Amino acid sequence: MIEARDFVEAARGHGFEWYAGVPCSYLTPFINYVLQDATLHYVSMVNEGDAVALVAGVALAGGRNTPYGRGVTMMQNSGLGNAVSPLTSLAWTFRIPQLLIVTWRGQPGVADEPQHALMGPITPTMLDTMEIPWELFPTERDAIEPALQRAMAHMDSQRRPYALLMQKGSVAAHPLRELPTPRATPRVQAVIESRSLAVPSRASRREVLRKVVAHTSLDSAVLATTGFCGRELFALDDRPNQLYMVGSMGCVLPLALGLALARPRLRVIALDGDGAALMRLGAFATAGAYAPANLWHLLLDNGVHDSTGGQATVAPLLSFAAVAAACGYASALETDDLERLAAWLHTPPQEGPRFVRMLIRPGAPQDLPRPSLAPVGVKERWLRHFGAIGNL
Repeated sequence: MIEARDFVEAARGHGFEWYAGVPCSYLTPFINYVLQDATLHYVSMVNEGDAVALVAGVALAGGRNTPYGRGVTMMQNSGLGNAVSPLTSLAWTFRIPQLLIVTWRGQPGVADEPQHALMGPITPTMLDTMEIPWELFPTERDAIEPALQRAMAHMDSQRRPYALLMQKGSVAAHPLRELPTPRATPRVQAVIESRSLAVPSRASRREVLRKVVAHTSLDSAVLATTGFCGRELFALDDRPNQLYMVGSMGCVLPLALGLALARPRLRVIALDGDGAALMRLGAFATAGAYAPANLWHLLLDNGVHDSTGGQATVAPLLSFAAVAAACGYASALETDDLERLAAWLHTPPQEGPRFVRMLIRPGAPQDLPRPSLAPVGVKERWLRHFGAIGNL
């Protein structure tokens, strides 16, 4: 058994200063230790997939002595399934490394609750199937550094995740002496404008994206959700400050949140979609709670899953702006007026993220091209671009 300090301080020596995840009793010592160190960062996530995406955003921010920031994603193995999509289509596809600490509930031969009876035995196989190398979490102080060295060797050479599988009793208890004081979230009123335009008369996705390009300079980071949004943005103007997500549907907001938190002087614009946002609506709560003032969240809502055949979403039944306001965003707007978007993109500093739901019409151009660069190429160009303008 080791102390939380033993591992966290050794990891800090390798640049790991960001932790994100969903609590497990096995992880409590780590969480308590990190929460009580002002030079470390722990982001409490609503689900494991969001944690993977957020730490990927931290990696995109860069860090000391490396083109990548270094973060640790922590989860119970019961939530590993929730993380499969961003692990396989974001971290793997874009080659974004992160250290995973996955607790091994239901380990064969160790008595546990019935809900872990299946996941316990298949956890190693799941990691193998996702091509994530793993080893048992170190339980002796002398084993920590060698384990970190093996993890770093893989992450530096392959630019992909590495996992430590934590068994029960690996880390001694660490008390939480003082509970963190929650941020006082502002009570803002969502501004919901009347829907003056019939659906066919609303702006197209391309018209909205053209407005975004016209009102964002190359020193703003623009992250486009998967599907037609990224493809149309590429077709409109392929700029080095733009990242086009593939797969990992619903993860653009936690990805942008990790980037915004890690680089607070960088303007970050997340281009979301109604179907994607609904898939991981809990990310609104995390963004509102951690409240980076450099995050703009633009949701393009056409009421359908446009990229997969035009099937209707349930978006018309709810108010995304009211959700954003309730979750602690600094401002929240719903509109179908394209001219409102330029003013929103130039809003002065606020005490938290800004949100707008832009109601648009469905549809996309015929023969819409895909980015000419592979995802890794898009990422590498993006990193070079922001590395060239300094550590913001």
